[in-house]
Amino acid sequence: MSTPHNRAEKGDFAKTVLMPGDPLRAKFIAETFLENPRLVTDVRGMLGYTGTYQGRPISVMGSGMGMPSIGIYSYELYTQYGVENIIRIGSAGSYTEKAKLFDVVLAAGAYSESNYAVTQSGDTDDIQKPSAELNAALKASAAAQGLPVIEGNIHSADVFYREPSDEKPAYWERLRDEKGCLAVEMESFALFHNAKVLGKRAACLLTISDSFVSPEITTAEQRQTSFTSMMKIALGAEAYLEK
Repeated sequence: MSTPHNRAEKGDFAKTVLMPGDPLRAKFIAETFLENPRLVTDVRGMLGYTGTYQGRPISVMGSGMGMPSIGIYSYELYTQYGVENIIRIGSAGSYTEKAKLFDVVLAAGAYSESNYAVTQSGDTDDIQKPSAELNAALKASAAAQGLPVIEGNIHSADVFYREPSDEKPAYWERLRDEKGCLAVEMESFALFHNAKVLGKRAACLLTISDSFVSPEITTAEQRQTSFTSMMKIALGAEAYLEK
């Protein structure tokens, strides 16, 4: 049952998987929030765990950085391990004063210049959408816990380090103003596309870790262990999917 990227066996993953980029964040979530967590895969250091949360089975696994990486792991989870729901929980850089450091953003859509979707299936849509049902469950979870979320489009970028440009307005200002992008990350476009192609559900929660409009920035340790509001919202969503 194992794949070149995952040593888990059939039945090792729950129907819902939380997917941070950082495998150490997956380890932190499993050890902090899950009851009886067990390591089910560690191929290439990409840690995956399964346990229970409030009596419900749930898994958490790292995705790595970028669309090719999450594209591989999410596709295998959906097709080889019977996973139905993947909730990306990641960090993002804000494009607007509306989304401040440590705010939680729920993606309504992921815009990208990437050719992931067109290469994978011929899909030319430059905005990929999450599952409406999964987003509704996440909003219900957030409301029940009194945790605010900001909903809007995000930018899934292929490039982290861009060469300097004097172009005005800047690329990120155009994406904010023309595409409604609140923040930037690097994975959700591919995740949403895989879910659409395979008839599965995907969603994305992001915590603002830095900003294009202000100088604040979080540390690597904060990104690994301090984004707990996002984690709690994602963990609680399963209860609302059952209703």
